[in-house]
Amino acid sequence: MRQITIALAKGRLAEKAIEILDKCGVDCAPLKKDTRKLVLYDGEGKYRFIFVKPADVPTYIERGAADMGVVGKDTLLEESKDIYEMLDLKFGACAMCVAGFADKNNSITQNKLRVASKYVRVAKDYYASKGIDVDIIKLTGSVELGPVIGLTDVIVDIVESGKTLEANGLVVLEEICKLSARLVVNKVSLKTKKDEVLPLVNKISEIVEGR
Repeated sequence: MRQITIALAKGRLAEKAIEILDKCGVDCAPLKKDTRKLVLYDGEGKYRFIFVKPADVPTYIERGAADMGVVGKDTLLEESKDIYEMLDLKFGACAMCVAGFADKNNSITQNKLRVASKYVRVAKDYYASKGIDVDIIKLTGSVELGPVIGLTDVIVDIVESGKTLEANGLVVLEEICKLSARLVVNKVSLKTKKDEVLPLVNKISEIVEGR
């Protein structure tokens, strides 16, 4: 049996993914130990796990450094890599939204809208589809601050509970799309390691669907 390399995004996505892999019969004991190692193996050496930043998962998959991985749909939309999206894992649910001040929601019809986001591609594509000319300002953290201090009119960002928006006087103006964690696979691996990859994909699907 050929070894399968699985890329996991550090943090909550990895924790949930490990739970599912555990239920699939994969020996995840080494992954549950407190360690700073970025490369780990299951007890039988069937699987190699690499822990990377969420935004880097699609790159590792596309380049063949990993055969499969778990990543948020938001990252897939922003990175737009040539990989297979196999399954919606149905955890990490949230939404990509446009948010701003409720009394200024007419600003989204202006000719030159100022938008703060770390999801530049997503924001650009969304407003292009609406025929709205935008000035996108890339911010990598606390994007809510954009409208609050007048840097931008609105933001494009992930919304889970909406509490951060509320705390800063902002509301969701439009929902762009629903998001959740996805299982992705390298295109070459799906052919060359089909006998190893597909059975695991099928097992994960059964767990996720509760079959």
